[in-house]
Amino acid sequence: MKKFTVPRIFMTVLVVLAGLTLFSCLNDDGPDIPPVKLEDVKGNYKGRLITIQGNYKKEKIIDFKVKQDTMQFDEFPIKEIVESVVKDPEKAEAALKQMAKVKYNLDYKATVNAENNVLELAFTPKVLELKIPVDGVNKNTTVLLAAKQKGFFVGMDHSLRFAIVAEKITVDGVVLEPYETINYNFPFCVKTN
Repeated sequence: MKKFTVPRIFMTVLVVLAGLTLFSCLNDDGPDIPPVKLEDVKGNYKGRLITIQGNYKKEKIIDFKVKQDTMQFDEFPIKEIVESVVKDPEKAEAALKQMAKVKYNLDYKATVNAENNVLELAFTPKVLELKIPVDGVNKNTTVLLAAKQKGFFVGMDHSLRFAIVAEKITVDGVVLEPYETINYNFPFCVKTN
């Protein structure tokens, strides 16, 4: 008859516990996350906006609403657009102070990607029209906005990610040249309601 010593019993218990721990990890699928639905994207959002134009980069927080097929911005960021049109910094600042808040609606179509539990958003941006006051005259400005990639609403954390680009600016019927595109990146937006 063999004698079991304390170290052997301790090692046996340790091996059994390690095996049970590894087995329980194999069966752990994590918390159940409900599948994303088209209506999940609707709501009020607060988002991080990163604006990039050439070497210029600016970050700020912006609010917007998402409805069934439209994102509504009550105050679309136009500072970089105005500064592209009005080269004199003092006149650009004066123009921004005179202009009202610019509302903009960004249309989208959402489709469910069940495999990744996300909504894919395909955008159809509209032209943004502005009247920029300079030296007592309004410069009629149109901005061609585009979406180079899809946006995503992530079902796991209910966050929204997307980007748009101001590709071309026309002032009083003449294309603005030279012009560096303005990128509006929204890398992380969360619902506030």
